[in-house]
Amino acid sequence: MTEAKTKTVVKKTESVKTHGTYIETIGKRKTAAARVRLFKGGKGLITVNNVPLVEYFKTPLMQMIIQDPLKGTSLEGQFDITVKVNGGGKQAQAEALRHGIARALLVLDQELRPVLKAQRWLTRDARKKERKKPGLKRARRAPQWSKR
Repeated sequence: MTEAKTKTVVKKTESVKTHGTYIETIGKRKTAAARVRLFKGGKGLITVNNVPLVEYFKTPLMQMIIQDPLKGTSLEGQFDITVKVNGGGKQAQAEALRHGIARALLVLDQELRPVLKAQRWLTRDARKKERKKPGLKRARRAPQWSKR
């Protein structure tokens, strides 16, 4: 007697969770995804994958990209942020993190929407690498053609 196994699939429709002490959001860019937790009343510490921001993203440009939403809304140093990021390269991870922070700030205060939207930090950049097609060297690069 074999019993039929049933599989329950729960689809996650909401990408924003508000918990008692922190706000959790997800930011994405290319294949990178960042799960951001914004803790109210912090000292401005940002940790990425249990490593300080300065150690994980070594270049000042990457650090600036991540801190843009906080500087743009004048909320720098008021929150502690922890992030779990995976997929993609460092640049895509930094932009996914910026997207997640902007979404968390929006959950915190809806009046920040015009500032965040004007800078396009709330828009998920959906551009991804185009797939390689058969008969071509890359997505669009055809082999060199010779007349004779």
